[in-house]
Amino acid sequence: MKINFSDARPQDADVLAFIVTKTTFADFTFPLENSDIVHATAKLARFEGAAGQSFLLINEEGGKLVRIILVGVADGEAGDYQKAGGDIVAKVQTSGAKHIAIHGANLSAKAAAEAAYGATLRNWRMDKYRTKLAETSKPTVETLTVASAPADASTLWPSYHAIAEGVALTKELVTEPANIIYPESFVERCKHLAELGVEISVLDDKDMAALGMGALLGVAQGSRRPARLLVMKWGGTGGSQERPVALVGKGVTFDTGGISIKPAAGMEDMKWDMGGAGAVAGAMKALAGRKAKAYVVGVCGLVENMPDGNAQRPGDIVTSMSGQTIEVLNTDAEGRLVLCDALHWVQEKYNPEYIVDLATLTGAIIVSLGSEYAGLFSNSDELADKLTAAGKASGDPLWRFPLSKAYDKMIDSPIADMKNIGGKGAGSITAAQFLGRFIKDGVKWAHLDIAGTVWADKAGPLWDKGATGFGVRLLDRFVADNFEG
Repeated sequence: MKINFSDARPQDADVLAFIVTKTTFADFTFPLENSDIVHATAKLARFEGAAGQSFLLINEEGGKLVRIILVGVADGEAGDYQKAGGDIVAKVQTSGAKHIAIHGANLSAKAAAEAAYGATLRNWRMDKYRTKLAETSKPTVETLTVASAPADASTLWPSYHAIAEGVALTKELVTEPANIIYPESFVERCKHLAELGVEISVLDDKDMAALGMGALLGVAQGSRRPARLLVMKWGGTGGSQERPVALVGKGVTFDTGGISIKPAAGMEDMKWDMGGAGAVAGAMKALAGRKAKAYVVGVCGLVENMPDGNAQRPGDIVTSMSGQTIEVLNTDAEGRLVLCDALHWVQEKYNPEYIVDLATLTGAIIVSLGSEYAGLFSNSDELADKLTAAGKASGDPLWRFPLSKAYDKMIDSPIADMKNIGGKGAGSITAAQFLGRFIKDGVKWAHLDIAGTVWADKAGPLWDKGATGFGVRLLDRFVADNFEG
């Protein structure tokens, strides 16, 4: 969908959209031929301009019938204008309409840009494998124009567009099936970031074996798909920021559970067990696309977890790159094994001051938070506060959980340095405690368990049913608010 900003409403627009508040709607004069009728019809349908309300009607304008959409927002509410834009697109995406015009004269520059941003996010969907899709189910909207908005709206748009492109990459990676996206092809899908100035490097399984990444490679040894460590470096400060912000993502491109195999029902969902790596890749694209003035390194540990004859067994002991040994009691607790080596490697290689890892790590976080929040664990109150604020501002919300030595004892092993699972309770916390053992003193680290937020069973305000793109907007906002002067 092409986005335009113009001084006047385009003549070929077949959808005219208006974003109002409850306060402004009462006296709002629609720049339409039948303004009074539109106003009265909306009131008759009990549309008042309240936040979240929307209404669609058909009106005659310029000698032709057009769709009129009214959407209500609350003044000053973060995300409202994004949601309004998403609502507008969702109402007409497959209606046969081709050109949406949003009336921007009553909007601020930021509100106008955010409406276009929300529409872009909501418009994304993947239909390339649907060869028999009915014509009435195919997307038809080609263009969205924000008309008569303040001039600054168009200058704000490129940054929003870059973030939307990053979210789209994440949705694409998460949505693709596991026979299409696996460690090697994940890397290939991200190589175009080099065109934006991102430095791409890749460690193959031989490189990782030489470095002693026994934990990560132990997960991959049951698959015919070799493991990869994808490294994306964005040096946006010209060297003035000495230590980077490190973003580390779990990239299990398909998770059967290994020998500790998962139940068959729902296993197809495990194509999105690489949602953390997908979010890191999308965030790197967003940062590079908008030329962020920050030094950021993104690392994705990419493996496939399969129950081959060569797969690791429950009870095996592996040695991580850090030298710490791990008793693998459950091969389905594999994400932490991937992350621990990736976390250690990025500290050895880049000496970051801050590390944020993202992972679809535990089902326990879904029991705790459902799909409304992602879990946040951190050894730094400062970092936790910054991430929480970024989550609230961006629309990717976080809820903090505790870390404690009391929980740490639950993963002590009688024959190795640690085991990869704790007891029956506090599963998300013990997983975070496990990762914390691989963080060096003085490094500010946060772990985000995003298992409940990367995939949606029903459409949301900024995504269709399926991949949500969770984490990209959060990471971009975190970097923008804290590392770009």
